[in-house]
Amino acid sequence: MSWATDAYAAIRKIVLLEDRMENLTTQVSNLATAFADLDRRLIRLEAKFELLERMASPSRRALPEKSEK
Repeated sequence: MSWATDAYAAIRKIVLLEDRMENLTTQVSNLATAFADLDRRLIRLEAKFELLERMASPSRRALPEKSEK
């Protein structure tokens, strides 16, 4: 192989690597956005369940029943 063919192959690999890196950067950015959305939704669900648990548990103690003597 001549040096021109080697140089062309090296430059081609660099261009392909650069393209792959751009694609990966886009994918990671999309994943980060999706993760942030899922995190926000999970926080909302946790808050709703916590509210339901607090509403379901008795907040006041019931008065003791009078015993008949």
